[in-house]
Amino acid sequence: MIKQTKMLLLAAVAAAGFSAPAAFAQTKDVVVDGKGEIPYVIDARNVVARSGTGLCWRTGYWSPAAAASAMAGEFPAGCECDGDIVPKDKCTAAAPAAAPAAAPAVRPTADKVKLSADALFDFDKAVLKPEGKSRLDELAAQAKGLKLEVILAVGHTDRIGSDAYNQRLSERRAAAVKTYLVEKGIEANRVYTEGKGERQPVTGNKCDGTKGRAALISCLQPDRRVEVEVIGTK
Repeated sequence: MIKQTKMLLLAAVAAAGFSAPAAFAQTKDVVVDGKGEIPYVIDARNVVARSGTGLCWRTGYWSPAAAASAMAGEFPAGCECDGDIVPKDKCTAAAPAAAPAAAPAVRPTADKVKLSADALFDFDKAVLKPEGKSRLDELAAQAKGLKLEVILAVGHTDRIGSDAYNQRLSERRAAAVKTYLVEKGIEANRVYTEGKGERQPVTGNKCDGTKGRAALISCLQPDRRVEVEVIGTK
């Protein structure tokens, strides 16, 4: 008699399922993890059984807490079966953590100073004068206030004299600047020198009509220079 009653009950459930609207027939399966006390009736696949109207069948273990703790994948089973009872925050994917703000890029500073060679050296010489050393003291102090990358010292001459002579003179003057900066505590491998000779004048043809050697020397003064560039980060 008991077996007959069970069969009638199952038949009634099946009939209710077949008579349910098509919308409920497409209800999403809730597959529980099968761990702990499951508050819903499940089949051999761990799929929660539903009524013909799509309601999840509850067991005697059912409680709001159990519905919110028995997991079915990423969310509790109760999110699908009892969405009006389980807290909404348990049924929503956590927002991804915001990526830490990127540190602002540190850009090197580059200060180029054009020093008159006549202020650093006597005419046609490569020995630093006292006032020239004073200017380089300022540059050394500036470099020590940076995370220094490199100092570039480039010597230039005017066009008086041969190309070869002026090339050597520009190199000697750049080297004298490096030697002094190293004496002031700048690492030697941070200072690079180069001589450009007379190849990069800044006077152009301004002095072409100048008469007399003294006047020409005075006119070409801007060409006699040492350009020092300090590159580093603060």
